Amino acid sequence: MIRDEIITKLQGGLGNQMFQYAIGRHLALKNNANLKLDISYYESEKMRKYGLDVFNITENFATPEEISWFNKFKRRGGKIWVLYNKIFANNKIYVQPKHFHFDPEVLTLKHPLYLNGDWVTEKYFKDIEDTIRKEFTVKNELTGKDKEIAKIITNTNSIGIHIRRADYITDTATTDYHGVCSMEYYDKAVKFIAQKIDNPHFFIFSDDHEWMEQNMNLDFPVTYVSHNTIDKGYADLRLLSMCQHQIIANSTFSWWGAWLNTNPNKIVLAPKKWFNKVKSNVNTKDVIPESWIKL
Repeated sequence: MIRDEIITKLQGGLGNQMFQYAIGRHLALKNNANLKLDISYYESEKMRKYGLDVFNITENFATPEEISWFNKFKRRGGKIWVLYNKIFANNKIYVQPKHFHFDPEVLTLKHPLYLNGDWVTEKYFKDIEDTIRKEFTVKNELTGKDKEIAKIITNTNSIGIHIRRADYITDTATTDYHGVCSMEYYDKAVKFIAQKIDNPHFFIFSDDHEWMEQNMNLDFPVTYVSHNTIDKGYADLRLLSMCQHQIIANSTFSWWGAWLNTNPNKIVLAPKKWFNKVKSNVNTKDVIPESWIKL
């Protein structure tokens, strides 16, 4: 049987899932293939959950049997797998990133494909930018507090600030690897953008509401967006993207909030350092789009 599907493995939080979907969608369109989502990661994951169902995406799920078929092509580590890898493994069917930065060869691959990686750069889906923007619109209409804040965002020179803390603070390994953007970074970013934008109004988003309200005291009008619960991250993402400009954290959630902003004259400020501790094979040169400003 000739398989015509491309399966992308979803894992991590909402921002990561969006990157994983976007590359899969691009390759599916290039190959005229069916895109299917492998969400099996969330069967055992306690901290995260599948979150793309709130968007207007092409949503078809891979079956355990389909996933199993692709798994036999996965390259495995260790000496006992040398013969297996030589005979069965195929990195043009079961695809894992060779490195963190953009690999143009991936976009030349033909189906059947199983994608297992992070793919954190717009270069994997820039050619279908309009499709991705359309599909990452939220199904539900703005209501309640979201609608109130959206109105203020629309009627001011709005600047969205995102502060990522949560597991970047509470989990030692995550803290060591990712790190947290410093107050010095946010202070510098606020001063920079305030020199460019008249009468700025800052909208601050964070997964640590208490810290945000206690520490982000600016000399400008501020709205702390703290009403949405953790399971409504997509709602914060939509509001963040509606702001005219963004100051982002070293977070894929932040990244999408800025990228989905449709203002052609937007200013996006991003941290120069994406990871706190970088391994030798991790080059973050393609994470931040060229038009954004690194501080």
